[in-house]
Amino acid sequence: MATQLGKAFAQSAGERNISETDKNRFKKTGHLLRGCKERKRKRMQVEIRRPNHSPPSHPSASLRKGKQRRSPARSTQSQSFLLLPQKHRQKKDASPFDAQSSPSPSSSASRHSSVDTDHATREFIDFLKPLKSGREIFKQCRAFTESMAYKRDMGADELSECVQDFYQNLSERLQTQFKGSSEHVESVMDEVEKYMMTRLYKEVFCPETTDDEKKDLAIQKRIRALHWVTIEMLCVPVDEEIPEVSDSVVKAITDVIEMDSKRVPKDKLGCITRCSKHIFNAIKVSKKEAASADDFLPTLIYIVLKANPPRLQSNIQYITRFCNPSRLMTGEDGYYFTNLCCAVAFIEKLDGQSLNLSSEEFELYMSGQASPNWPQAAGASSCSPGSTPLSQVHKRLDLLTGLGERQDRVMEKARQLENDLIDWTDEVEQKVQNVLQSFPPETQNPTPTTATSTSASSSAIDSDNVENELLPPPLQPQVFAG
Repeated sequence: MATQLGKAFAQSAGERNISETDKNRFKKTGHLLRGCKERKRKRMQVEIRRPNHSPPSHPSASLRKGKQRRSPARSTQSQSFLLLPQKHRQKKDASPFDAQSSPSPSSSASRHSSVDTDHATREFIDFLKPLKSGREIFKQCRAFTESMAYKRDMGADELSECVQDFYQNLSERLQTQFKGSSEHVESVMDEVEKYMMTRLYKEVFCPETTDDEKKDLAIQKRIRALHWVTIEMLCVPVDEEIPEVSDSVVKAITDVIEMDSKRVPKDKLGCITRCSKHIFNAIKVSKKEAASADDFLPTLIYIVLKANPPRLQSNIQYITRFCNPSRLMTGEDGYYFTNLCCAVAFIEKLDGQSLNLSSEEFELYMSGQASPNWPQAAGASSCSPGSTPLSQVHKRLDLLTGLGERQDRVMEKARQLENDLIDWTDEVEQKVQNVLQSFPPETQNPTPTTATSTSASSSAIDSDNVENELLPPPLQPQVFAG
C-alpha cells in the first residue's frame, strides 16, 4: 500500500515538473510571437507611409492579414477568405454586356452618366449581340473610352490621333473578319463612333487645351458686324418672296443651328447635309431649274450670315478631329462639310472687293456709320429676281435717315428764326428809346384855376349824361288793325 502511494506521489511530482518546463517553454514562445507581431506591425506602417509604386495587392490578402490580427477565430477567417475570392472570380467571369460600361473611378463626369450616354450604350449592346465578335468589340471600345479619361491633359491633336488610330485598327480587323464587306464594316464603325463619342463628348469637345472658344467668339462677332450684307451683294439666286423658298430658307437656318445640339460627328454632318438640301431646293424653285455649285456656295454663305450658328468653329474642329475619316473623304456629307468650311473661310476674309464695294464704303458699313444703297433694277436683274423683305426694310431705314436729316435742318432754321426775333425786338426797343430821348415830354405844374375848370367841365359832362332830356323817347308798341 505504501509502495503504491509512493509511486503515485512520484508520478504526480514528475508531471508537475514536466508542466513547469512546458510553461517556461510556452512563455518563451509567447515572447517570440509578440516580437514577430510587433515587427510585422512596424513593417506595415513603413509600407503605408512609403509611396505606392507597385500595383495594389489582392484584396483578400489584406483582409486575411487584418482578420488574423483582430480575431482569433479560425472558422470565421476561413469562411471570409473562401467567400471573397469566389465573389472576385464572379466579377471577372461576368459578361461585359451585363456590366454596361463601368465608369472610370477617377472621372466624376463618367460616374454621373447622362441619359444620352446610357441610351447609346444600350443601343450599342443591342447592335452587337447578333455578331460573333460583338463581345470583343464592346470590350475594346469600353476599355478605350475609359483610358481616354486619363488623357485629359493631352492636346486636341494627340487625342484625335488616338481616336483615329483606334478607328483604323478596328476597321482593319473588321475588314478581315467580314471578308471585305464594306457596308457591314461601315455600319459597325458608325455604331462604334456613336457609342464612343457620346461618352467622350464632354472631354473632347472644345477642350481647354485649344483656342476653339476664342475662335467661336471671333466668328460670331464677325458675322454680327456683317449684318448689312444682302442677297444682291452676294448674288444669291433666291427669291424669298416665294412662300416655298422662304420656308426652305428658314429650315436651312434651323438645321445649321441645330448642329450644335448633337453629340456624334455623324449627326452633326447630317444637320449640314439637310441644310444644304434645303438650299438646293430654294435655288431650284427660284430659278426654275437645277442649281449649280456656283449658286450653292454664295447661298450657303448667306444662310450662315443669317443664322450665326453657335460654337461654329468648335463644331467644325470636333468633326474634323473625331469623325470617321472615310465619311469625310467620300459621300455627300464630306462634300457639304467642305463647302461649309469654305463659307466660313470666306466670311473671315470678306472685304469690300468681294462685294464690289470700295474700301471706304466697306469700312463705313462695318462701323455702322452708313447703310448701303440697295440696288434697284439693274442689280436685281443681274443677281436675284425682285426685291426681298430685307431690302425693303433697309429702304425704310434710309427713308428714316433722310427724315432725321430734314428734322435737323428744320430745327436749325427754327433756332435761327428765334435769334432773329430777339434781335428785332432789341432793335425796336432801341429805336423807341432814341425817339423818346430826342423828343422829351414838357412837364408843367397845372394852376388851380385850370384844375377847377377841368373838374367843372367834367361834372357838366356828367350832368348832361345824368339828364335824359336830350335822349330820344323810347319806342312804343303800336297796334295795326287790318
